[in-house]
Amino acid sequence: MSAPLLIADVPWLLYRSFFALPKSIVGAGGRPVNALLGTVNAILSVYEGRLTAPGPRCVVACMGAEQATYRVALYPGYHARREPMPAALATQWELAPQLLESLGWTVAASAELEADDVMSSYARVEEQAGGRALIVSGDRDMFAAVTERVSVLELRKGGEQGVVGPAQVRERYGVAPGQVPDFIALRGDPSDGLPGAPGVGPQTAAALLREHGSLEGVLTVADSVTAAHEAGMRPRTAAALREHAQLLRTFKRIATLQPVSVAAPPDRPTDFAAGALAARELGMGRLAERLERLATA
Repeated sequence: MSAPLLIADVPWLLYRSFFALPKSIVGAGGRPVNALLGTVNAILSVYEGRLTAPGPRCVVACMGAEQATYRVALYPGYHARREPMPAALATQWELAPQLLESLGWTVAASAELEADDVMSSYARVEEQAGGRALIVSGDRDMFAAVTERVSVLELRKGGEQGVVGPAQVRERYGVAPGQVPDFIALRGDPSDGLPGAPGVGPQTAAALLREHGSLEGVLTVADSVTAAHEAGMRPRTAAALREHAQLLRTFKRIATLQPVSVAAPPDRPTDFAAGALAARELGMGRLAERLERLATA
């Protein structure tokens, strides 16, 4: 089996690491480096695990806008409740591209769209070229990118890793990967500020999509009182769907991953030695030691 393209969700990894690791982890000049340390260690854990042996063919570290302008224009509540980025994280955010590039990893970003859009675009290009892709992310919006050749690699507690393919998406959400944007529109996504359809929870959303195929199919049935009754749709649910139909279509547009023009990166091994030098310059001694061990392994 060919080595996969490893696609890393850098914003998610930085946030995850910043809030999970002690703020006392500092580097040169006493600057906080906990987010940088956790991000690099998380990606390195894939190499030391068994899921991608003998290792990915290349690593693409993806970044992007905090929120795409077009998504906010569609629905001002999108990301509206998120707290501003802490200053100690913002400093590390700026340093991340240079550190990641020192390891020989491709850093890809979009000024207009989000990291999710960049990641899904690389996954599609890799799949179209006949390859496989593993997306390292804890953002379940990425389940929409899953196919037989594209999986989401979850980093679980205790260092455990799990691969999410089409079967696992159906198990978790009760729908196919291609229905995930429809599912998010109906159920909502609190982390993104999308409320979904009033009174429609995950089980109802999944059941509606299994029965009617898509959000548009659900709305078509709900639009007719007779059709909704014949389909066994609860009157309160049908009424909520009719009342919020246009807004739910907007939520689906927001939840749909957008294409970014990217090219499949060439095979590129990780440069552990160069990464160790960059880590030492930032005062990250333990990370440098880990990278030096990997360089001589």
